[in-house]
Amino acid sequence: MTLSQAQISAATQAIRDHQRLLVIPHANVDPDGLSSALACYELFTALGKDVTVICPDTLPESLKFLPGFSKLEQDIAEHQNFVITVNLDEGVEVDKLRYTVEDKKVNIIVVPKYGRVQPRNISFGEGEKRYDLIVVVDTADLSLLGRLYSDHTDCFASHPVLNIDHHISNTQFGQLQMIDPTAASATEVLYDWFRANPDWNEKVTPDIATLLLTGLITDTRSFQNPNTTPRSLEVAAELLERGARQQEIIQNIYKTKPLSTLKIWGRALNRIQVDPVSGIVWSSVSKEDLQEMEASSKETHGILDELISTIPNADVHVLFTEVEEWGLKASMRSSPAIDVSRLAAETYGGGGHARASGFRVRSFSNFQLQVIECVQKLKEGMARQRTEADLPLPESGKLKVKSARLPDGQGKPSKPEPKKEEVQRPQEPKAEPPKERDIVEDLTGQNPKS
Repeated sequence: MTLSQAQISAATQAIRDHQRLLVIPHANVDPDGLSSALACYELFTALGKDVTVICPDTLPESLKFLPGFSKLEQDIAEHQNFVITVNLDEGVEVDKLRYTVEDKKVNIIVVPKYGRVQPRNISFGEGEKRYDLIVVVDTADLSLLGRLYSDHTDCFASHPVLNIDHHISNTQFGQLQMIDPTAASATEVLYDWFRANPDWNEKVTPDIATLLLTGLITDTRSFQNPNTTPRSLEVAAELLERGARQQEIIQNIYKTKPLSTLKIWGRALNRIQVDPVSGIVWSSVSKEDLQEMEASSKETHGILDELISTIPNADVHVLFTEVEEWGLKASMRSSPAIDVSRLAAETYGGGGHARASGFRVRSFSNFQLQVIECVQKLKEGMARQRTEADLPLPESGKLKVKSARLPDGQGKPSKPEPKKEEVQRPQEPKAEPPKERDIVEDLTGQNPKS
C-alpha cells in the first residue's frame, strides 16, 4: 500500500466532518467505478451519513446484481434555497405571511400581530446546500465525468472534492487525494482505506466485500492482467473471508451475455485489422453497428480483453467505439514493450495504466476515417517509444488474424513509410531463428494451446 498515513487521516477526517456526501464514478462507467461508488455508499450510510451516489449515464443492466444498485441516481440536485430571515427579538409576533409575484418580482408580505417589523430585523442568505462534500472515485480527471461535470461546474467549484483513484495518469484534482497507482483497482484503494479505520473495518459487510471484489476481479480480468500484484491476491482472499460472493460476480460478469452483446462482439471480430509491421491490432464499432444489433456502447466492454487482446505477437491492441451521445472512445492494451498510458496521453490527451489505457476524440466528421487517423498516430507514437528504448519492431507475418475490410472499403492499413532510419528493424542474428512470442502466455502465464 502506497497511501500515506497523512492521506488516510485527511480523507477520514473529511468524511467525519461532513454529513451530506455526493459520490460519483466516471462516465461510461465500468464495474470497478460503479462498485467503488456503491461501496462508498454502503459504508458511509452505515456511518450515519446522508449519501447520494450518481451514475453519470445510462444505468448498466449487466451490473444490476451489485448491492445498492437501486439507490443509484443520474443527476446532481442543485436546487438553491434562498432564505429571508425576520428577527422577532423585539417582541414581534407574526400574524400572516404571504407572497405575490408581479412584474418579475417576488413580494413577501409579513403581517405582524404585535409589534413592528423594521428593515434592520431582516437578513437573507443562501440556505443549506444539498451536498457538503463530493467524493469522486476511479476517475483520472474531472472531464471524464462527462456532462455531469460540464453541466455542474459551479457545484464542483463550491464544494470540497475527495479524489480516490488508482490511475497513474490522475491529474491530482480536488482538495484531497487518495491515489495509489500500485493498486490494481479503485476498490483495492478503498479496502485499504476502510481497513485503516477500526470502526469502519467492522462495517465491511458481505455486500461491501462483494462490491470491492467485483472491482478487483474485473480490473485485473480475473487476475490475468499485469497489474495483478501479490497484494491484490491478498485483498481478494481477505474479501472472500469477509463473505464476498465470488460465484455471483463471475456468473453475472463473465457468464451472462445478452444476444445483442454477442452480436456486437461478432461484428467487432469481423472488423479486426492488423498491421504486422507496426505490431498493432484494432477493431471498431460504429453507431450504425450498435443500432443494427440493438446494442449499447457499454456492451462492447469485454471485447478487447476477452478477444482482441488474445491475438499474439502484437504490442498494442485497440478497440474503437463510437459512443451514442458524443465522440469516439478508444480502449488500449499492450505488451511490456509499449507504454499505452504515455501513448494515449501524447496522441489524444488520454491516460490510464502502462498496460491498459484509453482516450477519447470528441468530434469528427466520419467515424471510420477518424479510426484510420487514430491508428496512424498510434503507430507513430509506438515507433518513437521503440526508438527511445532501442527496441526492434515485432516480427512481421506472425499475427494470426487476417485483415478484414471496413465498410465501403475504408480503413485499409496504409503501407509503412520507412522514412526514419531508427525505426527500421535491426538485423537478426543468423545463429538461431527467433522463437515466436506469445503475448497471451506472457500476460496470463497460461499456454492457450495446451
